[in-house]
Amino acid sequence: MKEKQVISQVEIYKLRMPLIEPFITSLAYETHVENVIVVMRTESGITGFGESSPYMPVNGESIDTCFIVGQYFAKLLKGVNALKLQENLAAMDKLIYANTSIKSAFDIALHDIIGQHKQVPLYKLYGGKNNKELVTDYTVSLDNAEKMAADALKIKNQGYPSIKVKLGESKKKDVERIRMIREAVGDDIPVRIDANQGWSVREAIETLTALDEYDVEHCEEPIAKWNFMQLKKVKKKSPIPIMADESCGDAHDAARLLKLKACDMFNIKVGKAGGVLNAYEIVKLGDKAKMHMQVGAFLESRLGMTASAHLALCSDHIVHCDFDTPLMFSEDIVAGGLTYHANGVMKVPDTPGLGATIDQTQLDKLEKVVI
Repeated sequence: MKEKQVISQVEIYKLRMPLIEPFITSLAYETHVENVIVVMRTESGITGFGESSPYMPVNGESIDTCFIVGQYFAKLLKGVNALKLQENLAAMDKLIYANTSIKSAFDIALHDIIGQHKQVPLYKLYGGKNNKELVTDYTVSLDNAEKMAADALKIKNQGYPSIKVKLGESKKKDVERIRMIREAVGDDIPVRIDANQGWSVREAIETLTALDEYDVEHCEEPIAKWNFMQLKKVKKKSPIPIMADESCGDAHDAARLLKLKACDMFNIKVGKAGGVLNAYEIVKLGDKAKMHMQVGAFLESRLGMTASAHLALCSDHIVHCDFDTPLMFSEDIVAGGLTYHANGVMKVPDTPGLGATIDQTQLDKLEKVVI
């Protein structure tokens, strides 16, 4: 087999789409998806797809910055061998610091090409097996307590096996939200919470202690990510397990959190880590520590979410998936890829590479640049 896949063309598209309902966290109020699609073509006819969902409060990127920086990467990688993954990712890192969201789109497209070249699904590139059931939770956006309780009950009635709740405003309001949600849904469904860095250290400890009676499964990122030195204190005093999210961007962050014994779990995101390869480096650290992990995401469509699902198949320690955002899109333009079924169950394709594409007729409707 020819061990070369020379990149001949890169296309970068802006995907803007309304959400069915606003997605509200302590960090932002979002009514639209603003993602970037990368399509990478090789001289031999293989096409790789990637997607990034930039989130300004977390990774400091927007659809416009990704569109511009993506052009730097397209010019850098045009004419190179797509199969040299680590070399290509290192070249992007050398060219510009950070920009993990747009880097992840290029990383996914490269993985797609490599998987197709090797004729294996992406998860097999990391020794994964499609032998476990992936199940997503569904998220209740931050709102008044009555609206959140009604939304939680709706999610339960739709059959989802667990409910994720956005918090992070204040102890009084957040405790009341969970009290009303528990009253609405009962005690037989897991409830997880995500403060998105919204509390101070003291407020986090007091709020988590007050929430203990409501049987909360775990709490994501209770305090500001820059204050990670205090996360161990929160973890020690909290009756609810702590999951690091924004403070766990890449493997360097993960190693530091493990050394500090600052959290009970990691929430790993491909777009936060800068791609599948970097995300898998976190998985390996979690595996070694025998730590339970979650694979989460931003507002990717089923295209980018399929890459996250492949990653979730690569470790038995990945026990949670937070893959609900494609279900919030007003339209689904993705062909193939991750599919959603009753009770939150998801299935990953066994086709070579990523297994998800967007038809050219759909892409032609989007603003684009071709390198």
